[in-house]
Amino acid sequence: MGKRKFNDDEVTEILKEHQSGATVSDVCHRHGISQPTFYRWQSLQHRGPNFDADRIRALEEENLKLKKLLAEAMLTAATLSEMLEKTSR
Repeated sequence: MGKRKFNDDEVTEILKEHQSGATVSDVCHRHGISQPTFYRWQSLQHRGPNFDADRIRALEEENLKLKKLLAEAMLTAATLSEMLEKTSR
C-alpha cells in the first residue's frame, strides 16, 4: 500500500472547496486526484458522526487491552528480576 498523499484535514478542505461552488472536475484537476477518489472521500465523509464515534470507541478498547498487556508484561519482568536477585545472592 502506498503512502497517503493527503491527510484528513486536506481531504476536508478539498471537499469544502467543491461545496463552495467549484466543479468536481476542476477540484480534481487542481489537486491531482481522480474523480472516483473524490467521490470515495465524499461518501466517507457522509457516513456521519457515528462512524467516527464507533471508530474511536474501538480504538479506545484496543488501547485499554494493550495497556493491560503492557502492565502484565512489566509485572512479570519485575517479578523475574526480583527472583533472579534473590537466587544470585
